[in-house]
Amino acid sequence: MIRLCVPYTGEEELAAIAEVLSSGYLTQGQKVAEFEKAVAEYVGTKYAFATSSCTTALHLCLAAIGIGPGDEVLVPDFTFPATANVVVQQCAVPILVDIDLATFTLNIKDLESKITDKTKAVIPVQAFGLAADMDPIRQLSKKYGLAVIEDAACALGARYKGVQCGAIGDLGCFSFHPRKSITTGEGGMITTDSDVLAAKISLLRSHGGVRRQSRFSFEDAGYNYRLSEIHGAMGIEQMKKCDRILSLKHKLATSLSEKLSGLEKLKIPNQPNYARHTYQSFVVLLNEDIDRDKVINHMYAQGIETTIGTYALHLQPYFARAHNYLPGAMFNSKAAFDRSLTLPLYADLSDEEMNFIVETLKNILNDKGVVRQQ
Repeated sequence: MIRLCVPYTGEEELAAIAEVLSSGYLTQGQKVAEFEKAVAEYVGTKYAFATSSCTTALHLCLAAIGIGPGDEVLVPDFTFPATANVVVQQCAVPILVDIDLATFTLNIKDLESKITDKTKAVIPVQAFGLAADMDPIRQLSKKYGLAVIEDAACALGARYKGVQCGAIGDLGCFSFHPRKSITTGEGGMITTDSDVLAAKISLLRSHGGVRRQSRFSFEDAGYNYRLSEIHGAMGIEQMKKCDRILSLKHKLATSLSEKLSGLEKLKIPNQPNYARHTYQSFVVLLNEDIDRDKVINHMYAQGIETTIGTYALHLQPYFARAHNYLPGAMFNSKAAFDRSLTLPLYADLSDEEMNFIVETLKNILNDKGVVRQQ
């Protein structure tokens, strides 16, 4: 089976984890601090705070900027539910925004149309490792006084006009899930240049406690969103490999795009001039007449793991029920949800495997059995 993603790990990570285990110090400490320093330097921000996941990173950011009951937060509709779930967890209202079908990122026109007096923040998702068009988003944030939290879960190493994702908004959030370019198994990171937000995040991340001599003084009702030393040690080794991983994936994505470019039944991933894509996921858009789910099943039968791009939130039962969204309320997002297909792409993918993926996909797309029934 050709898997969708295989993490790029080796003996270095095993040795780093063994060192932590032998030390007896397993909770957040010096290894995590070293990992944070490496990410902050790489992204180009003053601060970086490791968290237990990107979801907890996003939640911590909303708490730090004071999002609460009745506030509205703008979220792209085409994203993993965590982006909107964290808004709900703050008793605020996620306002779903349609996307640009060419990039799978926020549609700026729809974004501005949904800003109200209750809007307090926007969470642009850097979809699959591609930055949203951030200049118009920043302009709108200044015009309406909105905080900008980058959901850069897939975008460590991605750039927008030369600036690293995670250093464009007020706050940036990364994921180190196994499907991401670098991984710690589970884990996340917040990046920011704000002294005020950094102080709040530092306090809230660990129960709201401040150590004074032999005990803590609990200054706020915080969370336990810390990362362990085991994860931190793995992250240090992964950061050493980050540029190599991204370079290998970019080279593979370029080759895969070239091999698929002649197919009339799909569109390859778009990389606008302003962006450097990380290709955390290689997501193609199938033509309307192709049944994407049948393609997934046929690819699996041939030993190739594929999946959907991600979710159209307004079509998911919770958001439809809680916020009265009707099917198709976000036209582009629904189209992406119905037609996007993620192909295998990882640093160790061989030329032989890539060629098999391409030839198999071509054959399946030419099979009348995958044409949608009218």
